[in-house]
Amino acid sequence: MTGRALRVEHLATALGIHVRSPRLSWQLPAGAARQIGYRLRGDNGWDTGRVSSDRSVLIPYDGPALASEQRVTWQVKVWTDRGEHGWSPPSWWEMGLLAENDWSAAWIAPETAGTDRPGYLLRSAFETTQPVVRARLHITAHGLYEAFLNGERVGDAELTPGFTQYRSRLQVQTYNVTEMIGSGHNVLGAILADGWFRGQTGALRSTDQWGTETALLAQLHLWFADGTERTVGTGPGWRAGTGHVRSADLIAGETWDLRQFPHGWNSAGFDDRGWPRAVPRDLGYATLTDSPAPPVRRIEEVVPVAVTELGPDRYVADLGQNINGWIRLGLRGAHGVPVEVTHAEALGAGGEVTTEHLRPAFPFLPEPLPAGMVDVVVPAGPAGATFEPRRTTHGFRYVRVEGQQVGPDDVRGIVVHTDLRRTGWFACSDDRINRLHEAAVWSLRDNACDIPTDCPQRERAGWTGDWQVFVPAAAFLYDVAGFSTKWLRDVAADQWPDGTVANMSPCPPAEGRDSRMAMLNGSAGWGDAVVIVPWQLYRSYGDERILAEMWPVMEAWIGRAASMARTRRHPERVARRPVAAPHEAYLWDSGFHWGEWLAPGEEPGDFPSFVAADKSDVATAYLAHSAGLMAHIAAVIGRDPAPYAALASGARDAWQREFLAAGDLTPDTQANHVRALAFDLVPRPLRQSTGDRLAALVEKAGTHLATGFLATPDLLPVLAEAGHLDVAYRLLFQDTVPSWLAMIDRGATTMWERWDGIDEAGVPHESLNHYAKGAVVSFLHRYVAGLSELSPGYRTFRVRPRPGGGLTWSHAAHETPYGRIEVRWSVTGGQVDLSVSVPPGTTAEAVLPDGTTRRLTPGEHHVTYYQSLLTAGTVETLS
Repeated sequence: MTGRALRVEHLATALGIHVRSPRLSWQLPAGAARQIGYRLRGDNGWDTGRVSSDRSVLIPYDGPALASEQRVTWQVKVWTDRGEHGWSPPSWWEMGLLAENDWSAAWIAPETAGTDRPGYLLRSAFETTQPVVRARLHITAHGLYEAFLNGERVGDAELTPGFTQYRSRLQVQTYNVTEMIGSGHNVLGAILADGWFRGQTGALRSTDQWGTETALLAQLHLWFADGTERTVGTGPGWRAGTGHVRSADLIAGETWDLRQFPHGWNSAGFDDRGWPRAVPRDLGYATLTDSPAPPVRRIEEVVPVAVTELGPDRYVADLGQNINGWIRLGLRGAHGVPVEVTHAEALGAGGEVTTEHLRPAFPFLPEPLPAGMVDVVVPAGPAGATFEPRRTTHGFRYVRVEGQQVGPDDVRGIVVHTDLRRTGWFACSDDRINRLHEAAVWSLRDNACDIPTDCPQRERAGWTGDWQVFVPAAAFLYDVAGFSTKWLRDVAADQWPDGTVANMSPCPPAEGRDSRMAMLNGSAGWGDAVVIVPWQLYRSYGDERILAEMWPVMEAWIGRAASMARTRRHPERVARRPVAAPHEAYLWDSGFHWGEWLAPGEEPGDFPSFVAADKSDVATAYLAHSAGLMAHIAAVIGRDPAPYAALASGARDAWQREFLAAGDLTPDTQANHVRALAFDLVPRPLRQSTGDRLAALVEKAGTHLATGFLATPDLLPVLAEAGHLDVAYRLLFQDTVPSWLAMIDRGATTMWERWDGIDEAGVPHESLNHYAKGAVVSFLHRYVAGLSELSPGYRTFRVRPRPGGGLTWSHAAHETPYGRIEVRWSVTGGQVDLSVSVPPGTTAEAVLPDGTTRRLTPGEHHVTYYQSLLTAGTVETLS
């Protein structure tokens, strides 16, 4: 029977989707080697009949047109090398509201006065006199909403409707609320707060980025037992008041005054006649859409490892782990006495929390901004209540609580992030490497809060360059297909008419095209995310549709880069060479670029000089690389690859003519040599000498790295490919600054933004939770464990472990779209034992140290070989 991992699009639960032709995926039964055919059927009359195909991932629905709120129950049957299998257990998907005229509810807003930004309470009552057999709530907001029906919270999603480029895309959530509707009086309510829409956002922390007021749109559709239907929703009759949430900002924090909590406000029987009527707003429905990503949720609770008393009613709790989220605090304080909770990543003198390093000090700011992350609650009545703010998030390990006593059971860290499905694991014989891997995993978790953020405390922005360097590692560790697709649609919405890609998406208007920061957008390595991220999604998940969807964005971006190379020249180059050489038509030396951001010793001091510097070695390299990827993408989606192959060739030639002389690269940096090899910029006869020079530069630096954001992910892999696996391992195990293990040895539980995030004196610098430098874990997956994909979705894959660094064993597992791969190896004396699990419908090759390749079919395999003799043992299929 087929019944494994049925999915719709990239979702396990597809409720309220807008995709008119959703794609279906399944995994083959255990023991099957290959699929020969499939048959899909739905309860709407759709039946494909038997289709001769080996495809089982992302098969488009091609049945009758789908209507709003329609649920389709579907099943799949497969034929494999083991014959015909039975029908799978049923699965389903359900459509949301697909057209503007499906909405009868109206936008409403609370009356606002003064400068306060409270969490508003909105409510309305309705009656039902017949049994309800089906009920769906469709809801969204300008701001953040938390919905209630009859006093109970609706769903378990947090920070809804999520962060998007609100001018173009506003997500709607759909909830099955059938069991929440009672007979007689019912009340639909919501708490409405600023969120990203109106609160502090981005590097500059500007407010009112997408509007000056919050608003709510909710529509409840009821189906009754007698076949009739009714729709109720926001509009006339709704009232909006204030209560205990006195202020709520994602960055600054949240303040409650429980003395002002209106008990029963979201239930029947509450007297709301003293509340003002909500104000109608004509905000339209044109931007409403669904989300291809899972929602943000409360994922787990962290128990503090220590609670320290600093003074009377002043305590610091240490969670032992840097997290994103908030705390749940048991209240012991006296009635009316405020309790203040300050969140921090580090401790300063005397065990006090410190947040000074988290104050943004961007060049466009007149002075550093406050760090924020302070919540306040004013208790009411006796102890026993709890405080858990849900309209703010913080990046922290430590919390200082002032105003009450705190015991070990009073504080819990609540981990909050997008509920991504875990798909990748790694472990080895060295505990510090395992802790490094875990720190990278935590940084991904902490920065996957509806969008891929750079950090969870300071800017919290979706920087494009950060995600493009980390997405290969992320796609191994978690299913980030829908998460990345959601974000890419905001990147597309943020693209300028000339093809410029914004630094971050969703891009706050204060940092976009019409802002004083406009000229900082469009950087090579950052804008290239529009090519690199979709390509990685295709490689990891076999998703061709995202390539086609993003193709116009790629074309515009690469067209802008090519135009800038062709029509502009850097002033310094003009001074050196008044007449442009022919190759300069492909040399991208104009515009602003972040370059090899935060490489050791190259941190920008004089920002104007940094902005003006010629970074054409980086920009031209990315022009060649992205154009080359576009040629591959064009071939996949049926476009002409020739223009992009020609552009890639021209940029590669320009890079060589400008930065490669007599076999030597300029600038003579580690990063430049890494890119030269990773992007295939040097001629083949020079690859070995280029790799040798890179190794020499590493040794010259005392076996330390000297790379920043862009080149670090490829540093160890290119050393390994160049025959310097020993140098790669020595870098991996280096434990003095700059290095990965220096972070771990200094107590990091997440990756740092700077290599010296905590210096020798214990002083923190900038963010201590940035995943970019954690991209090194791909080396652990692909070289230490030896697992890499050969075709999209790991339909075919390679296992080629490269032991070193004194490691004696390694284990990696990855849940592919086809099933689970496991790789284990161990070394005992000179004997290496390698075990590989190959999922149904895939094939693998095991590459042994002597170059021998063994083809592996689905099942469990074991290979024994001897390192000293390089002789392989037999391949045995294990039962």
